[in-house]
Amino acid sequence: MISQAARRPMGCLKTALRHSRQQKALLLRSMATETATPSSSSQLPDSTSTIPPPPPPTTGLPLSKLKFHTIKTNNPEKPIRTAFAVYPRVPSTRSTNPAALEAYHAQQIRRLDRTGARTALFSKTSKDSVRPGDVLQVSTNRGEPFAGVVMSVKRAGVDTAVLLRNHLTKVGVEMWFKIYSPSVTGIDIVWRKPRRARRARLYYLRKPKRDMGNVDHLVDAWRRSRNVFSSKGKGSATQGRPGKHAKLGKRR
Repeated sequence: MISQAARRPMGCLKTALRHSRQQKALLLRSMATETATPSSSSQLPDSTSTIPPPPPPTTGLPLSKLKFHTIKTNNPEKPIRTAFAVYPRVPSTRSTNPAALEAYHAQQIRRLDRTGARTALFSKTSKDSVRPGDVLQVSTNRGEPFAGVVMSVKRAGVDTAVLLRNHLTKVGVEMWFKIYSPSVTGIDIVWRKPRRARRARLYYLRKPKRDMGNVDHLVDAWRRSRNVFSSKGKGSATQGRPGKHAKLGKRR
């Protein structure tokens, strides 16, 4: 109680000092307005005097190429309410300065794929391009060709690759092939999916219920259609050379 009673006079004194400071500030403001010289008002520009318009903004374009957008009003004395300039769109940085990595990828693709066949085979805009679900056969200079279902196509410039899945000895095998690699000698479309897949990555083929299994039967049918194992060539080659049995028949 004694400490609260001692603080009250100090609080009242602070309030009184704050009020005195506010009154002093108001008094100084009023004195400054009264002592202002009328000569300052005479320096103001007259309403009848002509004021030059502000200079146009320095945008680097002449006024003839700028377009002005006007907002009209219903007032006949002032038909235009306001007008402002519409500047052209600034060109994008990518169009003016292409990325160095993209230019390098394009240069490498032109060097590795001079005919453009592989680029068109995996292009998004081409109708005959490879799609997920198709069966491809990739031939390399390191061993036998590998055939499998296209599970995914990774488009990354010169590093574009395709993921194939097949069964070897009843074991699922997946292999990535870079289409622009010098070791890849050929890419053939063995079988096309009748209906387009709804997904771009067919990772659900890893499940036993969805797995297509071995695709060797599709490869055999494709080879028969191309007459790879046909015997027409052998028959035509032996037509002009009669065999031993034919000679014996003539002697008889």
